[in-house]
Amino acid sequence: MAWLTDPTIWIAFLTLTALEIVLGIDNVIFISILAGKLPAVQRKQARLLGRGLAMSMRILPLLTLA
Repeated sequence: MAWLTDPTIWIAFLTLTALEIVLGIDNVIFISILAGKLPAVQRKQARLLGRGLAMSMRILPLLTLA
C-alpha cells in the first residue's frame, strides 16, 4: 500500500488522465467531421457508433492493466 503515497504514481496517473481527455476530445471532433459528410439519415447512427467504439477502444486497454 506504500504506492498510494508515492508522488510519482500520482503524477503518472494525472498525466494519463490528461492525455485520455485530450485524445477523447480529438476523437469527438474527428468523428463529427467524418459524420458530417454522411447523408442526414446516417449521421446520428455514425456518431453514436463512432463514439461508442472510440470509448471502448480507450477503456478496454485500461482495464487490461488493472
